[in-house]
Amino acid sequence: MNELLIRFAAACPGHGFFSFPTWYKYLDCTEDANGAELPRVIGINNVWLIVAAVIDMLLRAAAVVAIGFVIFGGVEYITSQGQPDKTAQARSTIINGIIGLVMAVSATAVITFVAHQFN
Repeated sequence: MNELLIRFAAACPGHGFFSFPTWYKYLDCTEDANGAELPRVIGINNVWLIVAAVIDMLLRAAAVVAIGFVIFGGVEYITSQGQPDKTAQARSTIINGIIGLVMAVSATAVITFVAHQFN
């Protein structure tokens, strides 16, 4: 199983795309025969660390979507031209986007804390 996971892993150091975490973020790295550092998966505890990293990735994607909603709500607000119903809808979109962003950032902090306790 470890060989299968190694095929889908890049080198341990570094960050993922747009600073998104990689699936092996919380795993320890070992050096192979060629000197490359690869993640080490041993036991059920490491599976939970992989699950935490995947949840972390999804929560960060949710934060990006929430930022998109805030921007979309801002554009709606600007283009509402003072119409009360469109302005209220835009304000609601902005507030819901901010709430979603706060929830995603808070959940990411909790997942990171819990994963570091397992590691």
